[in-house]
Amino acid sequence: MNAIPKFETTRLSLKEITLENIPAYKKHFVDYDVIRFLSSAVPWPYPENGIEDFVTNVIIPNQGKNRWVWGIFLKSNPEELIGCIDLWREGKPENRGFWLGKKFWNKGIITEAVIPIIDYAFKELNFKKLIFANAVGNIASRKIKEKTGCKLLEIQKGNFVSSEFTHQEIWELTHDEWKKKLP
Repeated sequence: MNAIPKFETTRLSLKEITLENIPAYKKHFVDYDVIRFLSSAVPWPYPENGIEDFVTNVIIPNQGKNRWVWGIFLKSNPEELIGCIDLWREGKPENRGFWLGKKFWNKGIITEAVIPIIDYAFKELNFKKLIFANAVGNIASRKIKEKTGCKLLEIQKGNFVSSEFTHQEIWELTHDEWKKKLP
């Protein structure tokens, strides 16, 4: 039985990550252009066995226990993981992170993928608000937050894989604002 639900959008399937997804995870994630915007908690250079360790020791054992991770798959290629959305209860400060393989950028994929995840967080997991963060300068991530109705709260110091980013934008989306945003 799955620890998290599967979601279908127009172009995507969002589903649990399994050990079989590790090769595609490596192929699309271990790329400095993808990782550079992420928290400095993500190591760079990325360790040789880092994906295996993360999937085996973090994702799978914690799935559905205050942490939910969906693999992003194109319906046109349902076996190849192209990105992930990670949702967690305890924010540091954010409650969600995501990444997408570079060749899939600028196609609206993450915007499409986050909608059912936000809906699930509010309707099924009873979050009252979600906090999101992105590096100041990560325009694509900022646009996703704007499109989904988030409110910019503040800019604060942040540490990222790339030292070119030194501050982060902190965003909030409340359940009430999300209800207004829905069609």
